[in-house]
Amino acid sequence: MASLAVRSWCAKRLLPMVIPSRSCSEIRSEGLSPIEWTEDTKNIVITPAEEAELRILVKETTDLSSLSGVPEEHIKTRHVRIFSPARNAMQSGSFNTNRWSIEFDNRERWENPCMGWVSTADPLSNLNVDFINAEDAATFCEKNGWSYYIEKKQVATFKPKSYGANFSWNKRTRLTTK
Repeated sequence: MASLAVRSWCAKRLLPMVIPSRSCSEIRSEGLSPIEWTEDTKNIVITPAEEAELRILVKETTDLSSLSGVPEEHIKTRHVRIFSPARNAMQSGSFNTNRWSIEFDNRERWENPCMGWVSTADPLSNLNVDFINAEDAATFCEKNGWSYYIEKKQVATFKPKSYGANFSWNKRTRLTTK
């Protein structure tokens, strides 16, 4: 039998992820505590997809711009580009292409006379935030009070070719050796 401390820890950690097989009204009528819920042998573990379906979505939009600590001039006059990054030119070029990023417009920069380094007073100039889809990125921009525009995702079109096309003898693929 597990000690009370271990059962209490399990109840705190597993409670959001475990749903008892019995209805909540049955559990309430029996007067079971959350610690005793985990002792139920017929518990069902929720998958991440099911957990996403059970989330409560709030329709009300909240303005987080006053809490961010960024000066107001950077919030009100800020334009954000939402885009899907291009493929990497390396061999694994298709990795991480199903994401969306945000990029801010450039602000004033200056060169320091002593060292020649380029400086900026923009706190968001090097911010890189990735999102699963464009709607999440747009919601993030709305919450922070930024105006944004979404660039359409570029989709590559491939022409199917056969292996024999590499050895074809036509004028378009034939090269002279002179």
